[in-house]
Amino acid sequence: MTLIRSALFQIWFWAMSAVLNILFLPALALPKAITFWGAERWAALTLWGLRAFADIRYEVRGLENIPKGPVLIASKHQCMWDTVVMHALLKNPALILKQELLSIPFYGWYARKMAMIAIDRSAQMKALRAMIAEAKAALAEGRPIVIFPEGTRVPVGETGEYKPGVAAVYTMLGIPCVPVALNSGLYWPRRGYRWNPGTIVIEFLKPIDPGLKREAFMTALESHIETATARLVAEGQKVGAPALAVREG
Repeated sequence: MTLIRSALFQIWFWAMSAVLNILFLPALALPKAITFWGAERWAALTLWGLRAFADIRYEVRGLENIPKGPVLIASKHQCMWDTVVMHALLKNPALILKQELLSIPFYGWYARKMAMIAIDRSAQMKALRAMIAEAKAALAEGRPIVIFPEGTRVPVGETGEYKPGVAAVYTMLGIPCVPVALNSGLYWPRRGYRWNPGTIVIEFLKPIDPGLKREAFMTALESHIETATARLVAEGQKVGAPALAVREG
């Protein structure tokens, strides 16, 4: 049954995404608020499809920990769900992403329109300066900045290398950072085609106030995210998420 549900969700997801990608093409020539609205609809329909077809729900904890005003959201990254849900929970988030993603048809076009912050990792200091400038512009528009500190999806049960970009945004802009833990990888595959039924939990942890030195900040951030993520993964497995998902992909 799980494989059938997974197949139905994939059909829904790709068909729905294709239709919205085409319908919103005119938005590329219009104010970006329309594209933001389209991204919210896409996220909502994706989450609806997960519930209706794959029997996957989600629980949000700690939204009250997000302070008013400029903020950096630093999230664990286990699967695509982590990106989708940010459009549903946050208002017009500015995601920091790899520049290569802008080359993907439709996705890259809409990402550019929404002024997502694309990073050319090969450019080093030039890329850092561009990232900070774009982050400042996003904050000026009242948008939260979202970064995945490990820079890529990491299998459940593993910790990737926390990249220096997150510390650069935190220290150079002097803004609070909200760590985010989750257990989405137990349910939405990093690779493969089996979506496991259950309830994903995403938790916004207490913010790290601005002013820490780089090393202290990185130590605190990784500790907060990884400790809370391990707790949520254990919680998910306790209520039935398959243990083999820890080594999925």
